Amino acid sequence: MTSGPGNLVFYVSGITLVLLATAKLPALARRRHDMRLRAACLLLFAGGCGMLLAAPESIVEFNRLTGIPNLAAPVFAATMTAFSGASLLLIINWRPAPPQQTLRASRLCVAVYSLTILAIFLLYWAGNAPVEQVALFDVYYANTPYVREMIVTSLATQGVAMMAASALCWRWSREVHGSLRAGLRILAPAYLLIVGNDGIRLVAVAARWNGHNLDFLVDKVSPQLVAPSVLLGAVGFALPLAGPRVMTGARSVRQLWQLTPLWRALQDVPTPNAVRAPLSWWRTSPAVLLTARRTALYDAILALTPYCDPAVRETAYRAALREGDDDSSAAVTADAAVILMARERQLAVPGQPQDATLGSAWRAGDLISLSLALASPVVRDIREHHVPSQKATRHA
Repeated sequence: MTSGPGNLVFYVSGITLVLLATAKLPALARRRHDMRLRAACLLLFAGGCGMLLAAPESIVEFNRLTGIPNLAAPVFAATMTAFSGASLLLIINWRPAPPQQTLRASRLCVAVYSLTILAIFLLYWAGNAPVEQVALFDVYYANTPYVREMIVTSLATQGVAMMAASALCWRWSREVHGSLRAGLRILAPAYLLIVGNDGIRLVAVAARWNGHNLDFLVDKVSPQLVAPSVLLGAVGFALPLAGPRVMTGARSVRQLWQLTPLWRALQDVPTPNAVRAPLSWWRTSPAVLLTARRTALYDAILALTPYCDPAVRETAYRAALREGDDDSSAAVTADAAVILMARERQLAVPGQPQDATLGSAWRAGDLISLSLALASPVVRDIREHHVPSQKATRHA
């Protein structure tokens, strides 16, 4: 069979899931008794292997390498059964519940789906499926003893697990918020797609039992649901796990960008008593970079404090009020003007600081508003009117 778009979709989906599972192996090695993590790794790995094995080329190659016609069928069925059981197991351990209740439900889930996988292989070996069927295995052997039971067992147990998982996800999503809710709302329809796929295949099998032919449901309709459902499932599980970290990183990046004007203005301020370790942006998390940036800015402001002129602050404050700023905004604008002028004064007379102090208490949230205030027309006007005098002082 030649490679086609169908193969590509299955391979991309499978490789993506296997890579996600591989990325979790270090965490699994550290927390090997974490049932939730074990279920997540099994879900991703089984889903990835199932997608790789579902590609038509993979089915042909697997059967050829093993030398057993249609062995790919029970292996794929067992893999997707493991995926279904892992999905249900992960949700059982994910949802808040008393520990003993969670443990009992987890053990029951593992037992049921382990026995189902064993039954799939036993039924396959008990039956007879000598003619290789790449796309139509379910309907071709729909009336073959034991193989028929294997097919129904696989589709039914997977459908039950996916229906239960979808219902649990939707019910739980009403009780939570944020990325967890978004992930659950993605998982619910993803599992329904798998239920729909199982239902379509069962309809085609039942049609064969009654002497009808609906084989197109298996080789034309069903494959269109598999890859999207598994990928949606991976996104649904990854979003609550990665969502808070991504949001924190995005928030840190945004704040770093907001602090850029202040950083450009103060990055060269001498701070001899401060210790600054060089940080590479490509190797350091945004949160750490933000902390270092805030610390450096506070050190610079502290170094500029002796050069701050209360008269400049009062002038800027009154000008901001005239521009329509409220009291708090005017105070921030005044602080920004004082800081810029203090930097100019330090450059002009570095060894002769004034005996003046900044008149406001600095808080953690002030840096961003201070940085944004540098774009104020009041700050620009204050700077334009005072810089010439500072240059004159410098050249005197």
